[in-house]
Amino acid sequence: MTDIIKAIILGIVEGITEWLPISSTGHLILVDEFLKLGLDEDFKEMFDVVIQLGAIMAVVVIFWSKLWPFGKKRNESPLSESGFGAMIKKDIFSMWFKVIAACIPAAAVGLVLDDWIDEHFYNPWTVAIALIVFGIAFIVIENYNKNKTAKINNIDDLTYKTAFIIGVFQLIAAVFPGTSRSGATIVGALLIGVSRTVAAEFTFYLAIPVMFGASLLKLIKYDGGFSSAEISVLAAGMITAFVVSVIVIKFLMEYIKKHDFKVFGWYRIILGALVIIYFAFK
Repeated sequence: MTDIIKAIILGIVEGITEWLPISSTGHLILVDEFLKLGLDEDFKEMFDVVIQLGAIMAVVVIFWSKLWPFGKKRNESPLSESGFGAMIKKDIFSMWFKVIAACIPAAAVGLVLDDWIDEHFYNPWTVAIALIVFGIAFIVIENYNKNKTAKINNIDDLTYKTAFIIGVFQLIAAVFPGTSRSGATIVGALLIGVSRTVAAEFTFYLAIPVMFGASLLKLIKYDGGFSSAEISVLAAGMITAFVVSVIVIKFLMEYIKKHDFKVFGWYRIILGALVIIYFAFK
């Protein structure tokens, strides 16, 4: 099996697991046990993070009209009635400021402890425990919210305090691989009364600066130059992750209109248990 084919498979795994709340990093660590790129360790570590750029571009493409803060078309809250202000969409700028507020906890810790976290927590045991713990959390919170009405049903209704609290939950995922960034933020959002649809959508938006930042940090720290083979492998993984992500994001947004997240909780628990059993007898 060539490294290009392996990169495509890893791109499929990334595209599926980045957006479903089941941990992309956790799955990539586990897949690496059985499917190893024939390249050096530094490149593989960088690849596992930078491949996320393909996934995040799917969010930009799908939600472009809700993310680009300029233009008169569909501008429901212009800064002014005429001039340049009429081109500015205040509601989208406000959303981005809330995203920034939510990014502060993970960004602060990630910049300081990135290498330490990789050294101490980037392993199958941490992944297994995080999978199980947050799997249980999904089931418990969904049962707790079963007969309750969400307090926040629109992105515009998110406050800076709410956004920051969601960001604190994202911090847990930044520290413990296997937690799932989307899983942690969705759990946190549901816990404080955000609807499933808004929780998922805000999680997608929140991923943009977080994943771009994480990828940039890994690229800066990567000492080796890129050979033509490595560029091909990285491109294959990113393009595959993009295509698969488009499909998965659209599926998830439709799925949660009629279903809860408990199925993902059970999946996490079962997978975590299988990981523990596998590495215990390896």
